[in-house]
Amino acid sequence: MKTMSFNVLCAGEPKKRYWTNRKELVLSLIRSYMPDTFGLQEAHDQWMRYLAMALPEYAYVGIGRDNGKRLGEFSPVFYLKDRFTLLEEGHFWLSETPGMVSFGWDAACRRICSYALLQDKESGKKLAHFNTHLDHVGENAQLNGARLVASQAKKYRDIPTILTGDLNVFPYSEPYMAVTEAGFTDARKAAPDTTSWHTFHNFDRPLDGTIRREIIDYIFVRNIPEVRVFDVLTDTPDGEYPSDHYPVTAEFDL
Repeated sequence: MKTMSFNVLCAGEPKKRYWTNRKELVLSLIRSYMPDTFGLQEAHDQWMRYLAMALPEYAYVGIGRDNGKRLGEFSPVFYLKDRFTLLEEGHFWLSETPGMVSFGWDAACRRICSYALLQDKESGKKLAHFNTHLDHVGENAQLNGARLVASQAKKYRDIPTILTGDLNVFPYSEPYMAVTEAGFTDARKAAPDTTSWHTFHNFDRPLDGTIRREIIDYIFVRNIPEVRVFDVLTDTPDGEYPSDHYPVTAEFDL
């Protein structure tokens, strides 16, 4: 079983790094790995339409965070149609009113989580995959958002569960610990074959006077006894970055 988390960068600055100039690089990277499931962050409607058309092997669950339809960032879960049957899907906002379009706490943006309960067509085993993107500004929103996602995932407490996402926080921060204290394990820490590579690189450009290289993208697992491999895909075809984040991947037995 292979899974991936990938922040594809909503639009990007004009010209070279605009999303239309990067879309084939993103597609190529996904195709090179061909995960059984994957979660995206910063996927606006055009990203979703492009990838859904370019990846007919996959179906997805996801809605836009700004109106519950197609407006604003999606945090979708894609899954291979030939391998999985979709049993349940859901979406909730990271806020005090998760069932409605809303800002949460001190967040700068609306934030959303989408999830899918899948069943392997061959083995009959079930898998839940949650995917989200925590706020980049509000510390209360980050912590409470992480707690909310972990709490919502309890509905599948006895089922193998994946949580992917750009959490916008570092390992061992309070939001990170809120996830691990809810029974999730960081796949990076669990895998014997792993990497210390960062996930956010900002196209290796200075930001606030420094080069930012940070670990903020994660794959967490629960009820999965062994993570065989964790990796950060640092591919730069022809020297070009597909996004300002590297995708992270994990492999395990389901």
